[in-house]
Amino acid sequence: NNMPKKRDIEFLYELGSLRNIQRGWRQHFGMDVANDLEHTVRVVWLAMLIARMEGVKNEEKIIKMALVHDMAETRVSDHSYVQKVYVQADEHSAANDLFAGTSFEDLNTDTLKEYEERQCIEAKIVKDADNLDVDLEMRELEQKGSKLPSKWMENRALVRNEKLYTESAKKLWDSLNEVDVDSWHMETNKWNRIPDAGK
Repeated sequence: NNMPKKRDIEFLYELGSLRNIQRGWRQHFGMDVANDLEHTVRVVWLAMLIARMEGVKNEEKIIKMALVHDMAETRVSDHSYVQKVYVQADEHSAANDLFAGTSFEDLNTDTLKEYEERQCIEAKIVKDADNLDVDLEMRELEQKGSKLPSKWMENRALVRNEKLYTESAKKLWDSLNEVDVDSWHMETNKWNRIPDAGK
């Protein structure tokens, strides 16, 4: 039977709703920050980068973990560091209901469960990527004029020293300030690459 399941299509619509879920810390920045879906995309790439730096070969597992790591937030939302002091989200039940009856139930019972246990290297890498995406975005917000990232540096250094699992993630954290947020487009533009541009 190759007919798609109703629940699979519902899952895809629910996934799409992640674009409407704002990250909890947007309240504190008062600026536009990545939504949940945008955050997830960069976590996937960060996790693959850390895995390659660490010599971890199972990229399929890494990608699956990164893709599901925040999926329960379609039902419980994303809470900031302040909100989490007071709010206890039942992400386990949310994930169970989200994946129930879909073709992706194994991603809940196996992949997400393993991610949350943080025992395997892949889970540790994805959690490191989840944390590092915050630091990347803080540098982007600082470039836009926010003064809050500088106030957060001590806290983020604590995350770097006490929360990151892999040495590769720590090296990435240390290198973030060495690369200009805008160098990727400032150096790769028509004035540098096309001799006759503007003539």
